[in-house]
Amino acid sequence: MSDTLVIIPTYNEKENAEAIAKAVLAACPEADLLFVDDNSPDGTGQLADQLAATEPRIHVMHREQKQGLGRAYAAGFRWALERPNYRFIMEMDADFSHDPKAVPQLRAAAQNADLVLGSRYVGGIRVINWPLNRLILSTGAALYVRLITGMPFTDPTGGFKCFRREVLAAIDLEGIHSSGYSFQIEMTHTAWHLGFKIVESPITFEERREGQSKMSGGIVNEALWMVWKLLARCGYRRHPRGVHPHSVAAPNPSAAEPAG
Repeated sequence: MSDTLVIIPTYNEKENAEAIAKAVLAACPEADLLFVDDNSPDGTGQLADQLAATEPRIHVMHREQKQGLGRAYAAGFRWALERPNYRFIMEMDADFSHDPKAVPQLRAAAQNADLVLGSRYVGGIRVINWPLNRLILSTGAALYVRLITGMPFTDPTGGFKCFRREVLAAIDLEGIHSSGYSFQIEMTHTAWHLGFKIVESPITFEERREGQSKMSGGIVNEALWMVWKLLARCGYRRHPRGVHPHSVAAPNPSAAEPAG
């Protein structure tokens, strides 16, 4: 039985759905895949159902309407937590901006971390086919998040991640309010403040091959204000209080006991 679930939200991704599913499952045979489709007008959900009918590792969740990236991921996380076999729960985009070949890399890093962030900027910049203004916006946003929240991560806005199930079980998903890309910041900040061990793993990011980007001015504005809300929510503390007891970094009391 698979111990890893890769969650891919979709809205009008019919051009990418079949190819991304095949690529993910080929790269990581230990993984299942969950499409969370927001009633795509282009028929992505129906195509996902066809794929699931022929491949038992593919699952599909249908939602009635588009409610934002954050709501789609939260629904997928709840689905995963209802199934105890999933120890590693990943999120990634459908458009090949996240390389499926990096799925095993993030999963391997999660053996010794609670949350692995696929980072475009740790150890240098690895972004392909982005215009300069988009790169400046992204790196500037990362710096903005770090300065305000205190999180020490080079790429806090990225959406290629691997959670251990203990992290998602500890987070009140109903209390996560972001709907757009600021969801990524809010989830990482929440896990960090709870005291979970978070590491970055270098990835190469490539602009989408097919379809249209979901980025908008409203999404950017939400992210600008969200970091201040996060700072206020934690009492303006810019560091965690300590290590979460369910973290892989938590001390093991039994290990300190002398042999009998």
